[in-house]
Amino acid sequence: MIRFHWHTAGSQLLIFSALALVAGCSGGRYVPSPPPDANQQRVITRTHGDELVDDYAWLRDKSNPEVIEYLVAENKYADDVTADQDELRSVLYKEMVGRIQEDDADVPYEKDGYWYYARTEEGKPYEIHCRRKGDMEATEEVILDVNLRAADGDYCSIEQMSVSPNGHMLAWLEDRSGYERCDLFVKDLRTGQVIDSGISELEPYSLVWANDNETIFYGRQDETNRGDRIYRHRVGTNESEDVLVYHDPDGRFFVWIERSRSGEWLIITSESQITSEQHVLSADTPNGSFQMIEPRRHGVEYSIAHCGDTFFIRTNDSAKNFRVVQAPTATPGKEHWEDVITHDPNVYLLGIDAFKDHLVVTQRTGGYQGLRVLNLQTNTDQALSMPEYVSTARADVNENFDTDRFRFGYTSMVTPPSIYEVDLNTDDRVLLKQRAVLGGYAPSDYETKRITVTGNDGTAIPVSLVYRQGVTPNGKNPVLLYGYGAYGSSMDPYFSSNRLSLLDRGVVFAMAHIRGGGEMGRSWYEDGKFLKKKNTFEDFIACAEGLVELGWADPNRIAIEGGSAGGLLIGAVINMRPELFRVALAEVPFVDVMNTMLDPTIPLTVVEYDEWGDPNDPTFYSYMKSYSPYDNVTAQAYPTLLVTAGLNDPRVHYWEPAKWVARLRDDSTSDNLLVLRTNMGAGHGGASGRYDRLQEIAFEQAFILHELDATDLMNDK
Repeated sequence: MIRFHWHTAGSQLLIFSALALVAGCSGGRYVPSPPPDANQQRVITRTHGDELVDDYAWLRDKSNPEVIEYLVAENKYADDVTADQDELRSVLYKEMVGRIQEDDADVPYEKDGYWYYARTEEGKPYEIHCRRKGDMEATEEVILDVNLRAADGDYCSIEQMSVSPNGHMLAWLEDRSGYERCDLFVKDLRTGQVIDSGISELEPYSLVWANDNETIFYGRQDETNRGDRIYRHRVGTNESEDVLVYHDPDGRFFVWIERSRSGEWLIITSESQITSEQHVLSADTPNGSFQMIEPRRHGVEYSIAHCGDTFFIRTNDSAKNFRVVQAPTATPGKEHWEDVITHDPNVYLLGIDAFKDHLVVTQRTGGYQGLRVLNLQTNTDQALSMPEYVSTARADVNENFDTDRFRFGYTSMVTPPSIYEVDLNTDDRVLLKQRAVLGGYAPSDYETKRITVTGNDGTAIPVSLVYRQGVTPNGKNPVLLYGYGAYGSSMDPYFSSNRLSLLDRGVVFAMAHIRGGGEMGRSWYEDGKFLKKKNTFEDFIACAEGLVELGWADPNRIAIEGGSAGGLLIGAVINMRPELFRVALAEVPFVDVMNTMLDPTIPLTVVEYDEWGDPNDPTFYSYMKSYSPYDNVTAQAYPTLLVTAGLNDPRVHYWEPAKWVARLRDDSTSDNLLVLRTNMGAGHGGASGRYDRLQEIAFEQAFILHELDATDLMNDK
């Protein structure tokens, strides 16, 4: 295995290559050194009597051609040292493509007299959005072919689409860089012509119509990429005439706008990680003023759903796991709140969907996400039963307000994504569609279960497993352990046809439900954030050790994976226990915690104070520095590592993984492979086209399988 050594001499970083030993190379290979003035670009931060010196700060300047040259050279190195995996990557890619129904279509849904759906065609990377008037026997109308929008082959992501209430116009937000700055387009569906464009630099989450079919509301971001403003725009008018209707100057809060399912209200939400506030306006009076529901109070969250003359409100006010209250639309403040669902310490309420006669509640019980139906006419409620224990259910597209039928999505680690429609009065349900998995997939060939391991403080930590039939806990299995553990986001069991390529080669896939997520309720989240963040890392290590103790994992063949905040997890645990893991995959990892959190000009920094803490507070500073992956790299033997980045990523800037890899190259004492791979034309989510994304996944899987010595199919062994 070739290892490239980084040598530092003052400001100079050089990589020396083994001339003829790297596959695909001829002659010497040189990765550019920093610019001559790199010493002036070193960041030295003095905080609370401490000093942070960043020798790799020069990598932050992507306007510097030498930085781009550096990243391109790293990509070339990644290709060179993994050239022996080319054949495996090709096989994996063909397997993945071979399992998908390339010509496919979503389940159509009805709205305002049209049936809407998206479909794909073989060989085309993007969706084609269509509708039919009246019923599905009518002539198809293509309202937006994303393949035509992306004909230049560059990144293209449609972030929001919205059809006017009368069905005549389509508005959409289009991101062409991955940086999550969008352009607005409006198309007259009667003529097929784009009648409004040129408004750019919009945030990707806000786009709604008023009921006059002429007014659109959209959002803008501040200099840190925080959505902070909502504007009113009249279609066909100049941008200079747009009106600012809401602005939140507090850097901790994100702002967006949506439309109630009833179509009667426009709702502006301003929300931090732990506090929220909402304002409403009748969709019939777009020129009116938004009215506040309830003033924000630190640590109190709420969100509304409309039904008749009532707002149903989900809130954690006096309810850690949330409760549901109701209030008149005319007087929605807290003094008028009446309980509908009281607080239950064993049930975590995640969201509510309001219909004319029913409320559907998404909730977590015993670590699983499911659905509960309240009949507003009979004042009864019941949980919807699911066919498997280790599974996930969630609301699907439900555009109509006056209906007794509800669509929900269902999946497990062995059951492909499925769409059901249930009668909310009788619980009778029908399977509308299950995603096709080609190539002879049979759920019975695989098994899924949930186990529990014990954390270092005695906490029981759930782990979901899926593996090929015939795999037993014999202590010889390669394992891929995945984790996240942040923001209260739960990693629920789900099906992946791409994952089958791992399972068919004997890999056990394990999903760690660690603290910092919300799997076991709100306390599970709170016990893995702020000054308890290290519980997340200790839990993950306990999961790896538990898999070994229970026989599910070969102690010498454990791979780990995490992305974004989950990349922070990966960086922390390989600092803490590098010998425990054979190979690690860190995708767009948030690893430069201190430099990022001490710089309020970087997108998300101030917003993140409610997740990690404010490093301007000496207590938080000391604690965060004690686990920050970049700041805790030491001279020790690190495992094989694949790190990914996106040049246009606004959430975790490319320089975080790039600097981290540079420091690891400098300090690691092992000869294990260390690879950085940067997508030079995308952002946080990687490639936008489905085929390009599969190529990225094939690269990652081949890397892991190669390192785990698990490249042969089980049937071939």
